Amino acid sequence: MRQRSLIAITAALAAGSLTLTACGSRDNNGSGGGGDKTTVVIGVDAPLSGDLSALGLGIRNSADLAAKNANKDEFVKGIEFKIEPLDDQAQPSVGQQNAQKFISNNELLGVVGPLNSSVSQSMQKPFNDAGLVQVSPANTGTELTQGDGWKTGNSVRQFKTFFRTATTDEIQGAFAAEYLFNRAKKKKVYLIDDQKTYGAGLAASFKTNFTKLGGQIVGTDHINPDDRDFNAVVAKVKKTGAEALYYGGEYPAAAPLSQQLKDSGNTIPLMGGDGIYSGEYPKLNKKAEGDLATSVGKPVEQLASAKKFIADYKAENYEDPYEAYGGLTYDATWSIIEAVKKAVEDNDGKLPSDGRKAVLDAMSKIKFDGVTGTISFDKFGDTTNTLMTAYVIKNNAWVPEYSASPKV
Repeated sequence: MRQRSLIAITAALAAGSLTLTACGSRDNNGSGGGGDKTTVVIGVDAPLSGDLSALGLGIRNSADLAAKNANKDEFVKGIEFKIEPLDDQAQPSVGQQNAQKFISNNELLGVVGPLNSSVSQSMQKPFNDAGLVQVSPANTGTELTQGDGWKTGNSVRQFKTFFRTATTDEIQGAFAAEYLFNRAKKKKVYLIDDQKTYGAGLAASFKTNFTKLGGQIVGTDHINPDDRDFNAVVAKVKKTGAEALYYGGEYPAAAPLSQQLKDSGNTIPLMGGDGIYSGEYPKLNKKAEGDLATSVGKPVEQLASAKKFIADYKAENYEDPYEAYGGLTYDATWSIIEAVKKAVEDNDGKLPSDGRKAVLDAMSKIKFDGVTGTISFDKFGDTTNTLMTAYVIKNNAWVPEYSASPKV
């Protein structure tokens, strides 16, 4: 009888181990609550090296902070959250490899990221096929959620697993156009983009909305984002009488483009989107004064809802600042944590055996007060918060000028 009991116990333990493999693992060292906890992994994909690493490291740290706070507060009883960050180097091919690594980890129930829309395009289908939730704090390409049909009013959701806390380029382009035309009183603009998904989409949205307002696009051009000598295109801009240059792209190329523009004697401002809104921009551009950028939401420093996030981030002594996407990343990570909580509560306090499906089912129902405001998602997986802010460089730092939700 004793031998048969031992066999039965061994079999039961083995069965339990198999079940946990599908939805998490037991952790005897879980912090905050004592006893065994089920580990839930949240992947983080961002450029952690290279030119865009300032933004990527802020994303990684902010996701890490969300997981730590959830564990410390025992936000989901019996669950210990763990972050798995991977470096995509801002390259779609690397992002696709990272997606497969995330998918193969059975403990992983959601992914935060990436930074770049072009990288996201390589990850969306694999995640969708695996039923794995993805929440980006930074992707703004409208087509990622609504398809190319959004340009003609025929938006169709592309992937059931994709969500984002950053609003779309359709919104951002409209806001930038309204600000530049109505507030900055610039009527003639030269348009340049870096031919990447984010930059080209943002520039196209700006052009549509700026011309709709009565503005004139006096010239257009494309650049290679890896180049740093832009004197040829700068010479073209100077001949057109443009009152501003609008750039669809990111800060590593935008900064030298702006400086070379000023060096040529053309003192018009460069304006860009959230891709140039980084503390690195004025460091790379000695003549950045007066340049403009738009970014999602209000600056977290102005939000009462962000005070705890800022204080907690400082207390953790991260080496890198949270940058433009810190608050949005915390909210993106917390949305996955909220979905895990709902999945657990709806399953009698235990993580379901099919954790990924349960988390995905919960995502569309998520609504909470986050760092950047109320967090919820519409039928496309887009954030319902469309507030934008325009910034200007003053004394080598970005200063908020104006916030609003644009009309589109």
